[in-house]
Amino acid sequence: MPQSPDPAAALQRLLTVMARLRSPDGGCPWDLIQNFATIAPYTIEEAYEVEDAIHRDDRPALLDELGDLLFQVVYHAQMAEESGHFGFSDIAEKITRKMILRHPHVFGEAESRTSEEQTHAWEAQKAVERAARAETGTLAGIPQGLPALTRAAKLTRRAARVGFDWPEAAGILDKLEEEAAELRAELPAADPARLADEVGDLLFVLANLARKLDLDPETCLRGANRKFERRFGAVEAALAAEGLAPADTTLEVMEAHWQEVKKAERSGP
Repeated sequence: MPQSPDPAAALQRLLTVMARLRSPDGGCPWDLIQNFATIAPYTIEEAYEVEDAIHRDDRPALLDELGDLLFQVVYHAQMAEESGHFGFSDIAEKITRKMILRHPHVFGEAESRTSEEQTHAWEAQKAVERAARAETGTLAGIPQGLPALTRAAKLTRRAARVGFDWPEAAGILDKLEEEAAELRAELPAADPARLADEVGDLLFVLANLARKLDLDPETCLRGANRKFERRFGAVEAALAAEGLAPADTTLEVMEAHWQEVKKAERSGP
C-alpha cells in the first residue's frame, strides 16, 4: 500500500478547493448558487452510497464514496463560514468535545463499560443534552428529515424506553394483522387519503416490528430491494433465453419463472 499523504495537508487542500469553487471571483457558477437546502439531498445520497460500497465489500468504491461524503461536510462548512456562523474547525472541535464527553470510560475516570452499558449511557447523555436545548418530551429531537422507516424505528424505540411497548414481537404481528384488515376494508371505497393513512399505519407497524427484533428497517428494505432486483433480472434473463421480453408474455409465465428463481436460490449451489 502506498504511503498516505499527511492528513492535515490533505484536508487543507480540500478546504482550499472548496473555497475556490465558492469564490465569487472565478468560482464555479453551479456551486455559487447552492445553499444548505439544495445541497442536503446530495449529502443524504452520498451517505447511502457509502453504505452501498460497504454492502458490496468494494474497498476502492468505499474510498471514493467516503471522499464524496467528506466533501459534503466541507461544502456545508464553507457555506456556514461565508455566512459568519461557523467553519470546518468548529465542526471538528464540536464533535471531538462531544465524543470525549460521551466516553468518560475512555477519556475520564468512569469505570469500563460493556457495549450494552455504553449504549444506555450514550442515550442518557443525549437526553441530558436535549434537556439543555429545552427539547422536552420523550420523542423530542428526532430529526424530521430522517428516512421515514428509520424515524419510525427511532420513535418507537424512544417510546419503548418509558414502557410504551409490546412485551413480545408476537403482539406487534397481531397489530400488523389488524392494520392489514383495516386497509383491506378501505380498498372498495378507494379513497386516496384513507388508503394513504392505512398504508402509513401498516408501514409504521412493520418498522416497529423490525425494531423489536433488533433489526434496522431501512437495512431490511434495502435488502429486499436488492433481492427483488436480482430475482427480476433472473426472470428477464430466462425470458430472453426464450426470445421473449416481459412485455411479450403474461403474468402467469413471469410468476412461474419467479418461483423457479426462488427455488434455485433456496437450494443453493
